[in-house]
Amino acid sequence: QLQASGGGLVQTGDSLRLSCGNSGRTLSGYQVAWFRQAPGEERQFVAAVRWPNSATRYVDSVKGRFSVSRDNSKNTVYLQMNSLKPEDTAVYYCAARLNCSVYYYNPGQYHHWGQGTLVTVSS
Repeated sequence: QLQASGGGLVQTGDSLRLSCGNSGRTLSGYQVAWFRQAPGEERQFVAAVRWPNSATRYVDSVKGRFSVSRDNSKNTVYLQMNSLKPEDTAVYYCAARLNCSVYYYNPGQYHHWGQGTLVTVSS
C-alpha cells in the first residue's frame, strides 16, 4: 500500500513537496508516477520516475515547476512543486507499476495506488 503525504493549503507561487512511501513493499524495480484529479475532472498524469536510472517525464503544464525524484535508501518518491498556481489544485495520487522500457501515462496502467493528498492553491 502506497502512502502519499505532504499536501496542504498554500498561496500562488508557494512550494510544496509531496512524498510517496510504501511500508509493505520496496519501490525498487517500480516505475512511480504522480497523478492528480481536480473536482469534476478525470485523473491526469503529472510526472513519472523510472527505475533504476531515475529518468523522469512530465506533463507540459508542470515542466520547469515540478520535479520528481526518488530516494531508494528511504524507499520514497518525491514530487517537489514550485511556483504553484490555482490550477494545480487537486488531489494528488502516487502510483506504481513494475518498471519497463517505456513511460505509461494512463491511470489504468498502474497497479498500486496511494490514498491521495489534497493540494489547494489559493489565488
